[in-house]
Amino acid sequence: MNNNIYQKSFQFAVRIVKLCKHLQMEQKEYILSKQVLRSGTSIGANVAEAQQAQSKPDFTSKINIALKEAAETDYWLRLLHETEYLSKTQFESMISDCDEIESILVSIVKSSKQ
Repeated sequence: MNNNIYQKSFQFAVRIVKLCKHLQMEQKEYILSKQVLRSGTSIGANVAEAQQAQSKPDFTSKINIALKEAAETDYWLRLLHETEYLSKTQFESMISDCDEIESILVSIVKSSKQ
């Protein structure tokens, strides 16, 4: 598997954790931040599980779950931005990373089905 996705999803999870700390400490926002924390960190966890997959279908399943979590994270980031918890700069930086991860995961899913 592309080890690049492991590193990118891990670094994204670190950013998500820091974002959630900021949302909770500075903005006193607890509900949406927990949602984005769960989905945003789950991407990398599923990528890590995929690396230890017992079979090709198991691998594909874990990568698909990671892709679904990335799509959910995209949703929460957009909601946080639209409700003015994230500035335009914060949002653009986070969504750019999320979109890149989604693109890589889509590519992995497509190549694993061949």
